[in-house]
Amino acid sequence: MPETTPQPPPHPQWENGWVPDTSRAPGTRRLWLAGTLAIATIVACATAVAVSHNAPDRASTPPATDAATDNGPGLLSFASPTASAGQPKGTSGMSSAAAAADPSATATGAQHATDGPTSSPSAAKPSKSAATGGGSGSSGGSGGSSGSGGSAPQSGTDRRSVRSVNYPDRYWHVSDGFVKLDAPRGSESLADSSFTVVKGLANSYCYSFETADGRYLRHRNFVLRAMSDDGSALFEQDATFCARTSSYSGAVMLESVNYPGRYLRHQNFQLKLDPYQNSDLYRADSAFRLVDPLA
Repeated sequence: MPETTPQPPPHPQWENGWVPDTSRAPGTRRLWLAGTLAIATIVACATAVAVSHNAPDRASTPPATDAATDNGPGLLSFASPTASAGQPKGTSGMSSAAAAADPSATATGAQHATDGPTSSPSAAKPSKSAATGGGSGSSGGSGGSSGSGGSAPQSGTDRRSVRSVNYPDRYWHVSDGFVKLDAPRGSESLADSSFTVVKGLANSYCYSFETADGRYLRHRNFVLRAMSDDGSALFEQDATFCARTSSYSGAVMLESVNYPGRYLRHQNFQLKLDPYQNSDLYRADSAFRLVDPLA
């Protein structure tokens, strides 16, 4: 049998002075080191983030520019509209407009008192037939954006037809109770295209239009139609229109007295009340000339 060399017995612990530490679990020193390293890493990251937030962001700060010359992206500049493109202001005498459009008009188209503020409620109610007792006084200036030059209708009967500016062969015409823009056809059509211009039923410095059979032109649901006066304040306001300066010579725009900013215009040859629009088409559709009556 082979001989086995006996191993020397291990040295007792008390011989070399080493004694195991039984007060803590094995590997605790490594855990402490790992924890310390992790905490140091977190502190370093937090410090770096704080420093980066506090540092000025020079790359994102745009250079100073002159506002008057900066045309950078996202900035739009709009030209200021000219004064002539704005909504018409002031009043223009309809008698003078008719005289300018029709040189043969007689002296009954002379201007009278200058228009002022809307008449007070205590003002005398004008006659609902031919206007009587028109205000006399110095003649007003020409209508314009300054608001001067309005005039009250003349005393007595003032028969007129109303002609479109952009359709000069068409006139206001009462058809089936509605007011349309039609070409004259026959004697009956001529009579329905002629109106008596009287002082406004709701404002004596404005105007109302009376038909041959005693009805008045009024807007209802913003559509112009001929209706009998029911004596109400609403009817009188619906049937009163104030003349404003038009961009067309010798023409006027007619603004509703109870819907300021809405003017009579034709659309599809139907007369209606529309809000003012800053367009050439609207200004042409809402411009009318008062001429000698067709009948």
